[in-house]
Amino acid sequence: MNYAVVIPAYNEGTTIKGLAERCLQLVPNVIVVDDGSDDNTRDVLADLDVVLLSNQSNKGKAASLLRGMHYACEHFGVDVIITLDGDGQHRPEDIPMLCLIAEKQPGHIIIAARLLNQHTAPKVRLFANKFADFWVSWAAGQRIYDTQSGFRLYPRELLDKVSISHDKHHSFVFESELLIEAVRNGYRCISTPIESVYIDGSRPSHFRPVVDITHIVLMVAWKILAKGLYLQGLKRVYTDKKESVCYK
Repeated sequence: MNYAVVIPAYNEGTTIKGLAERCLQLVPNVIVVDDGSDDNTRDVLADLDVVLLSNQSNKGKAASLLRGMHYACEHFGVDVIITLDGDGQHRPEDIPMLCLIAEKQPGHIIIAARLLNQHTAPKVRLFANKFADFWVSWAAGQRIYDTQSGFRLYPRELLDKVSISHDKHHSFVFESELLIEAVRNGYRCISTPIESVYIDGSRPSHFRPVVDITHIVLMVAWKILAKGLYLQGLKRVYTDKKESVCYK
């Protein structure tokens, strides 16, 4: 299985080099998309064997993710794409676990879900994530765990089947909408539990729990209403017997 890692990064100068180095120990193809950073994000990567793509201005996470994904497909001919956030809260050492699950259950999205050690998570973020999980699962018609995790494995062909807005306004909406459209196009989202990692002294998250969850819920509500409340999808969340969580 041929795969690449894509890391969107905005002002991640303190964490991105160590993260990229750890990824390179596991994956030959690592792509970092610098999203118009005004710190030393680009400089610290200068001596690493990574592909560095730079946005001239800050375009948002969605646009950066898609740029890196398309580069991976066009230049590396990948079968799957693995995405991580650049703030160091994802462990690259979990990548082989995602790949193993993908080999056993190919053609699906694998989510590294922060289901373990959740007591370390900020309470507001934990509540916001669970709130988003309910709405995204309803709109998709499948129970999905940790819909807000940016640590995922995507099958390459998914990118050819879905078209989603990725402007700056949709920066944090994109990943939730991608899950919904994936399930509606016949894919499943399989979550595998990982530890919740929150680093003391790390920069504040770019994710704004109230504002961004509101944008996500509005997107989801529109998709549900467009399907006439999609009560069948809500029913599937609670009755679907197919396993949505995979323990390696």
